[in-house]
Amino acid sequence: MGGEVKVERVRAVVHGRVQGIGYRWFVRDTASDLRLSGWVRNLQDGSVELEAEGPAGDLERLQAALRTGHPYARVDRVESSRVEPRGKKGTFDIVI
Repeated sequence: MGGEVKVERVRAVVHGRVQGIGYRWFVRDTASDLRLSGWVRNLQDGSVELEAEGPAGDLERLQAALRTGHPYARVDRVESSRVEPRGKKGTFDIVI
């Protein structure tokens, strides 16, 4: 009972024009503002991959921002799936 929030984790790959425009920094800043933990990185095929962990509502807000939030991005599609939460709160990092 009480205010315990269920933590979930999402893995997403964002396709389109999402590299070379600051998209990873946008994802990191948005996730950090939502107090999510996880990481984001560029993939060799030109897409961006991320994992984020936190309350379901905040993950939904992040996923909405992935599609529409960066002014220089052109997002063609976002593939996302639920993955097993790691259960530890931390930062949201850009992986090089």
